[in-house]
Amino acid sequence: MSYDKVTQVKSRLIIGTKQTLKAMKNGEVSEVFIANDADEHITQKVASLADELDIPRKSVDSKRKLGVVCGVEVDASVVAVKVIN
Repeated sequence: MSYDKVTQVKSRLIIGTKQTLKAMKNGEVSEVFIANDADEHITQKVASLADELDIPRKSVDSKRKLGVVCGVEVDASVVAVKVIN
């Protein structure tokens, strides 16, 4: 189900840990998706900040599949959805 959501909001995605953290700090994120098979040291900061800022976070099984549904040719450990302005 989460992959479907990512596909639906493809034009509003922020892909990657650094970009996601920056956007979260700027109040630009409505929710985040974190791949379960990603290294925890990569995703832990995003998960912690999401909890701190009350940003909903969802888990997906595969970083490879998350990258594919985002339309990139690499694995995606973390993806965020931009808020609608």
